[in-house]
Amino acid sequence: MIKLSKLIQIAKNIIPEKHHAKARRIFNRLRTLPNIGAKFYCPCCNALVKEFLPFGAIKRQNAECPYCGALERHRLIRLFLKNETNLFSDRLNVLHFAPENILKDFLVTLPNLNYVTTDLSSPIASVKSDITNTPFEDDAFDVILCSHVLEHVPDDHKAIREMFRILKPGGWAIIQVPIDKKRKYTYEDPSIISPSDRERVFGQFDHLRIYGIDYIDRLESVGFDVTVHDYAKQLGFDMVIKCGLMKDDSIYYCIKPKCNRK
Repeated sequence: MIKLSKLIQIAKNIIPEKHHAKARRIFNRLRTLPNIGAKFYCPCCNALVKEFLPFGAIKRQNAECPYCGALERHRLIRLFLKNETNLFSDRLNVLHFAPENILKDFLVTLPNLNYVTTDLSSPIASVKSDITNTPFEDDAFDVILCSHVLEHVPDDHKAIREMFRILKPGGWAIIQVPIDKKRKYTYEDPSIISPSDRERVFGQFDHLRIYGIDYIDRLESVGFDVTVHDYAKQLGFDMVIKCGLMKDDSIYYCIKPKCNRK
């Protein structure tokens, strides 16, 4: 049997891109029908699901949406953006680094956004650029979204500084990385270069470090005012279960001060 995610990809390849949004809305309505009464909900695709699927090298239970492929972090960001930000109401210039289809598919439909995507190699990004050296002007964007990118970047400080440069004073960014909250300090070792060694030490072959709780210091070092929202806990136990979230996941919400202190 072909997995539903594979069928979705086939449909995307067949249907012209300009009709993707309409097709997605129709599909979202249809796919909830077999799961009426299901107890789980994916806020990324608005589907009711009987269960979320296991995911990861070390399988995490209740992780992946069987319809859109959203993981716990995508669902948490989607809820935060909707409930806690002005993304859905104000006219904003938005830059999305390394765009995930799961988030891009709904962001591109919001008529109030001037939505730009960028990546060094992703075929779905509209602008090809290195996160440490983008082509954008100073103070160009009201919002920056960057999720699970910095752990792949050799000079993450330069990347954070670049995001600060192109964000408008008063603008905000969500800059997420995988964090080991039991680790006080971030661990990195540039001498670890082979994919197998990186996977053994950092947990993934293309990761360059393991972030600890000092991650906030890296964000603040370039000038960001950072608020760490323990958002899964804020949503409460029932929502954590219903939406398949990690109960200890946080949102790193970064504001560029209107008066630049740097």
